[in-house]
Amino acid sequence: MKKTGQIIKQQSNLYTIQYLDKKYECRARGKFRNDKLTPLVGEFVVFDDETNYILELLPRKNSLNRPPIANVDEAIIMTSVKKPNLSLSLLDKQLVCVMHENIEPIVCLSKCDLLDKSEMREVNQIFKYYKSIGIKVITNKNLFKLKRLIKGKTVVLTGQTGSGKSSLINRLDKNLNLETNEISEALGRGVHTTRHTELHKVGSALIADTPGFSALDLNIDKNELKKYFIEFRNAKCKFDNCMHINEKDCQIKKLVQEGKISKTRYENYVRFWGEL
Repeated sequence: MKKTGQIIKQQSNLYTIQYLDKKYECRARGKFRNDKLTPLVGEFVVFDDETNYILELLPRKNSLNRPPIANVDEAIIMTSVKKPNLSLSLLDKQLVCVMHENIEPIVCLSKCDLLDKSEMREVNQIFKYYKSIGIKVITNKNLFKLKRLIKGKTVVLTGQTGSGKSSLINRLDKNLNLETNEISEALGRGVHTTRHTELHKVGSALIADTPGFSALDLNIDKNELKKYFIEFRNAKCKFDNCMHINEKDCQIKKLVQEGKISKTRYENYVRFWGEL
């Protein structure tokens, strides 16, 4: 019998579908592979509860490639400030990726307790700027505020391997007890513990714990990149189609020189533009 449900877990080629208070283990029909379509966690699908096959993918409001997930309201970008060290380049790429899909970003800082006072002052100064341009920034210790931000939302938890994604979900709901690992001292970075994408019910929110990563590729139109550096929007450049790279009298470059736009953010923009 045909039913409509939501994929809440994918492991290899097996999909767990939530329908009312029941869960069904299903496989995708071969036609999806032929049509170059891949069902994603978060996707609403039509499935047959007798043959246990996914029959149809319903329209998505958005999707991400890394992590692979669909129909997301918010993205909590876990950002370690130490072990693994803070990577503003990776953070800015993640911000571009989620904003491109009309997903609201929330930057969540972890490992702040590993910083000394001068390092903490530097981190506070960096993220004071992010807040000033309208990006929400919290720490992983502020659970009350985080719960308020994600209430009733479908949320993806994304970020570097070892940044503390699974640990955060465990603190939000102690009954989940997701596997966590310490940082590898030899590699200086995290060790993968989450090997699949899965939606977990946390209060009134659905949160996806996802495999971590240390690098990320952008897959957007080069000419759209500037839209996702939101501090560029209010600057009045000489030309509407200014790319803020080599143009003369560019207002963005002037504001960078004056310290009104973050030099690091601008340098990341130029680097990403070159990569695209």
